Amino acid sequence: MSSSEELRAIALAEFATAGYAGTSIYRIAAIAGLSKSSVLYHYASKESLLEAAIGPAIERMEQILETVATEPLTARSRNEFIVAFVDFLLEHPLEVHTFINQGKSLEDVPVIQRANDLVLRLATYFRSTLTSTEDAMRFGIALGGAAYMLVTQESLQLAAAPIEETRAALITIVTELLAPVAIVPQPDVARPIAEQSPINRPTEQE
Repeated sequence: MSSSEELRAIALAEFATAGYAGTSIYRIAAIAGLSKSSVLYHYASKESLLEAAIGPAIERMEQILETVATEPLTARSRNEFIVAFVDFLLEHPLEVHTFINQGKSLEDVPVIQRANDLVLRLATYFRSTLTSTEDAMRFGIALGGAAYMLVTQESLQLAAAPIEETRAALITIVTELLAPVAIVPQPDVARPIAEQSPINRPTEQE
């Protein structure tokens, strides 16, 4: 692992556990066994470290949203989204922890604003496919509940089930919660959502 990758991993863990405001460049340097100047050689500021730490997760979630939003929503595409969303939560637990617990307090930080905007786009897209308040609440409880449950488990250091068992259970539960929700395709909504992000924009050939 290179110094920059190690620093990114250390920073992510510290931002998630101690909070962005409670984490210093000096603290990250001490954990890495480096001088503060060495950290600043790789990352010009704490904000750039935060960008490096959570930016890849935001890009991944943008890709997931782009995939589902570039074509009419169907039962199949919704199920594929559920699998991708659960995998995202399990692959990026510390990043999700940071989004959920610090998203509001750090909304003036560009990378966090980007994450907050992505959550809003995700909610807006799915709301555009729903016909009732109950359906909207099902989506909120299913997706938000899955994320919050994993974050709480991490925060409280509760014993977790094996990863594959957790994955299978989450996919089943989220799918069951959303099963009663009728699919109302909105093809005209998909393109504007996709165009809001530079990540994986469809080309003319696609």
